[in-house]
Amino acid sequence: MVPNLVLRLFLIGVLASEIWTQDRPGSLSSECLGSLLRIALNAEYFEDKYLIFAAVDQFGTAQEIDGTLAAQCGYTIEYNYWGNIEFRASIISCYTHIESDVYTVTVQIKTATNPDMKNALTHLKTVSCPYSPWHPRELVCETNYMEVSVRRNVPQITADLLQDEPEDWALAFPEATAGAVSIWQVVFHLPSGRKALLASDAQNAGYGLNTTDTRILLRAPYNAAEAQLVKVRGVTFSAVRASTFYKQRWMILMVDTAVACPIDGVDYTDDTITWTIPKNLRTLSAGATSFNDLLVEIGVDLHKLSAREIASRKYVLSNNTDEITIQMPIGAEGGYYKTHVSEGQHGTKYYINLFLEHQWEDNRWGVTKHTIIKKIETPFKLVPPTITNNTNSSIRLVNVTVGTFLPDVELVNLTIDDTTVTVPEALQHGYKVYETRYPNGSKGYVIETPFNVPSIKKEYLTEDTRLYILNVTLGFIVQPTHETFTVPVITISPVKDAVLPSARGFCDDENLYLTVVRGNVDQNWLPFISNLSLSPDAAQKHNYGLDDNGTHFTIRVPLYAPHVLYEDIHPSGITASLHVTMKDNTLADMTDFSISCRFSPKELIDCLPNGTMAITAVKLAGITDLDTSLFVLRDKRCRPVTVTEKSATFIFHVNTCGTSRKFENTFMTYENDVSYFRPGSITPIYQLKCACQYIINETIVVQYSSKNNPAPSIEPGFGSLALALRLFKDKSYADSYKDIEYPVVKYLKEALYFEVELLHSEDPQLELYLEDCWATTSQDRDSSPQWSVITDSCENAEDSHQTIFHKVDSDSRVKFPTHLKRFEVKMFTFMQDGNALLEQIYFHCSVVICDARRPASDLLCARRCIPRKQRLGRSVEAYHRHGHVSSGAVLIES
Repeated sequence: MVPNLVLRLFLIGVLASEIWTQDRPGSLSSECLGSLLRIALNAEYFEDKYLIFAAVDQFGTAQEIDGTLAAQCGYTIEYNYWGNIEFRASIISCYTHIESDVYTVTVQIKTATNPDMKNALTHLKTVSCPYSPWHPRELVCETNYMEVSVRRNVPQITADLLQDEPEDWALAFPEATAGAVSIWQVVFHLPSGRKALLASDAQNAGYGLNTTDTRILLRAPYNAAEAQLVKVRGVTFSAVRASTFYKQRWMILMVDTAVACPIDGVDYTDDTITWTIPKNLRTLSAGATSFNDLLVEIGVDLHKLSAREIASRKYVLSNNTDEITIQMPIGAEGGYYKTHVSEGQHGTKYYINLFLEHQWEDNRWGVTKHTIIKKIETPFKLVPPTITNNTNSSIRLVNVTVGTFLPDVELVNLTIDDTTVTVPEALQHGYKVYETRYPNGSKGYVIETPFNVPSIKKEYLTEDTRLYILNVTLGFIVQPTHETFTVPVITISPVKDAVLPSARGFCDDENLYLTVVRGNVDQNWLPFISNLSLSPDAAQKHNYGLDDNGTHFTIRVPLYAPHVLYEDIHPSGITASLHVTMKDNTLADMTDFSISCRFSPKELIDCLPNGTMAITAVKLAGITDLDTSLFVLRDKRCRPVTVTEKSATFIFHVNTCGTSRKFENTFMTYENDVSYFRPGSITPIYQLKCACQYIINETIVVQYSSKNNPAPSIEPGFGSLALALRLFKDKSYADSYKDIEYPVVKYLKEALYFEVELLHSEDPQLELYLEDCWATTSQDRDSSPQWSVITDSCENAEDSHQTIFHKVDSDSRVKFPTHLKRFEVKMFTFMQDGNALLEQIYFHCSVVICDARRPASDLLCARRCIPRKQRLGRSVEAYHRHGHVSSGAVLIES
C-alpha cells in the first residue's frame, strides 16, 4: 500500500455502501492556494476504503502515484486521524496542463474495499487554477519535497561565480553543442566537488526537472543523494545547490536552482509551540549584497491569517534581522488533538499544519517568494482520564463518568471481577453504559449500576457508615490506529446505612451462650475467642457449640473451657465471662461481645464424707503472669495433683496440709487456703479461702466468694456426716440385724443392744454423743405416744429398767471408738388406758458431734450426768452439731 500510495481509511462510522463513478456532491472538494492546489476527500464517502491516486496527463494516460513519483513530480498525499484525505499538487507538477497562466491538474482516484483493488471504482477530479504573476524566484518547501522555479530571463551567473565555477560551463558545453533542443543537465555543488548529471540521470535519481514557456524548475526530495544538511542559527536545513543548463536555439542558459528547506526548528514547552526560521541563507543568497523584507505571512492549512485572526488565536509572529519566529499555544485554533497510547497510558498529541510565506528582495534576484509548509506534531502528553463519582445514595445507584475523551476513542469492553465482557454484555451483569457528548466535541462514558450487584464491594467504615466500592476496568480502542488502553475505575462511596452485628447471651448451669445477630457489614467477619478462630473444626476440637444459619450464629462454651475467663469469686458464686471478637479478613478487630454470668462453684469443691477435700483453684483474669503449678496450700509442701493453664486441683484430707477446724451452730467447718507467692515474696498475690462444712444427714451446694488481696474465699462446701442406729443380737456387738430381718421379734424384759455410729469420717478428733433416745409406735420420730430411754445424755430416771451404757473399744471393725455409742434397754410395752399395747416399736436418737480434743465447756457436751470420761472430750465451741437416727421395727411378744 505505501509504495503505491494505496491508503485505507479506518474511520469511525458506518461502511459506505453506495456504488458510484462520478463525483458525488460533497465527496470531493478543491481549492487553489497560490502555486499549489488541493483536493480534499470527504471521510464520510471514503471511509473504510482502499485508495490509489494517479495523475492523468494531457493524453489521458494515468500515471500511478507512488512515494517517489510524488516527491519528483510535486504531489503530496496526506490523511489526518479524523479520516480526511488531502491531495496537494504543485501547479507546475509533472502532468499539469498550462494554458494562459491557467494550470490544470487531473487526478484519478480508485477506491475498493479490498487491498487487491478488485472491482475498484474510478473517480476523476480536474482542477484548474490561475496563477499570475510569478515572482522571479519561488521556493516551496512541501512536506515531502523541495521545489525551486525561476524565470528564464533571470540574470546570468555573476562574474565571481563564473570565476569560481568555470568547470560548470566546461561540463555543460559538449552536451549543449551536440544535444538536441530541450536537453539539459544539472551540476550539483558538493563539499567534495561538482557532480554533473544529465536530465535523464537526474530524473532517475529522483529529481524533478521541468520547464515552461517562462520558468525553469528543479524539484528534489529531502533525502536526495546530493542534498546537504546545513545548520543555520541552530536550525537544520536540507539544501541542494545546483546549476541547471538549458540549450535553446544554439544558446546555453545556466541558472542557479539552489533550494533549501528547514527540517527542524520547532521547540515545545508544556503549553507553547515555537517555530523559528532563520533568514538570509547563504545557499539562497549567493552574490546578493542587500536584502529587504517585503512580506511575512503565516497561515494554517495553506490559508493565510489576518493580523486580527493571528491575535485572536493568540499566535505571536516576530520578525527581526536574522530570523522569523512564530509562537502559538498548544491547542490553539487551527490544529487538532489526536489520542495516542504510550506504554499502555492514554494521552494526546496536538497537530497543526502551519505555513509561512516570506518574500524578500535582493540586488541579485529581485523578489524571492519562499513558502514553507510545516506539519507540527507535539510530543506525547500523558492525559489520565478523569473519573467523576456521581453516586446517588438516596436511590442506591452507583454513577460514574469516565472521560473526557476525544471522538477517536471508543469503549469496547469492561472487566468485572476478572471477567471481560463487551459493552452490550455488561448489562447482563447489572452495568448500564452510555456515551455522553460535550459541546466541544469531546465525550465521556457513564457507568451506572445498583448498589446490590455482586461486584460492588461493601466495606465497613465507622459505626454508621459503610463504603460501596466500584472496581471495574474499562477497555478502549483508538481509531483509526487501533491502539488500545485500559482505565481502572475505582470509586468509593460512603453511605450511612451500616448495621452492626448485635449480640445477646445467657447461661445455664454448665455453659455460656452468646448469640450474634449479623448486620450488613460483617459478612466476612470471623468470630474469635481469644486468639482462637472459631471455625466449625475448631469448635468441634474444643467441644464448643457453633450453630450458624446465615442470619445469626450461636456459640456455646462450657464453664470450665480454656477460653473462659474467671473475673470474680464471691460467696454467691464464681463470675465467668466469655469474650468474642469479630475480625475482618485482615484480622483487624472490628467489634467485640461478651457474656458474664455467676455460677455455683460446686464443681470446684468437693467435701467427701470420709474427710477428704478436693479443691480447684482458678486463675482470675486480672492476674496475667500467674503460674498455676506454683499454687500451694497453707502447708506449702502440699502441691496440686493436676494443673492446667488456668487451674490447679488439690486433693487432701482434713487432717493434713494445715487444715483448721471449727464448730459453728449445726455445722462443723474445715478451712484451708490456696495461695500464690511471687518468687522471694512472703505476701501472696493470690489467696483463695476454702471450707467444707458438715451437717449430719444433709448436703448443701458449694458457693464462692472473692476479694482483692487477700484473695477469694470459697463459701464453705457442705458434706454429709452419716449416722447409723443398729440393733445387735447380743452384748458382744459382733452381729447386727440386717434390713431383711426386720421387724425383729423380742419378748418383754428381753435386753435390746443398740449401737449409734458416725459413718465414713476419718477425723479422730470427733466424738459422738447421744443427746436423747426414745421409742414410738410408728416410724415418725415425732409421733405419740413416746417413751424416753435417754434424756439429755442421761438414763431415764423414771424407768424401772434404766438404760445401761457400754464401753466401746477398738477392734477390727471399730477404728475410731469415739465415733460410736452403745447402750442396752429392756423390752417394754406402752400402756394406754391401763392396757398394754402389743405392737411394733421404733427407737430414735438425737446425736451431737463434739470436739474430743478440748475440755468440756459446751452446755450440751458437758451435762453432769454424763460420765466424766464422756465429758472430758466435749467441745469448747459455743454451738453443737445435731443429727437424728432411727431403728427398724421391733415387735413385742408377751
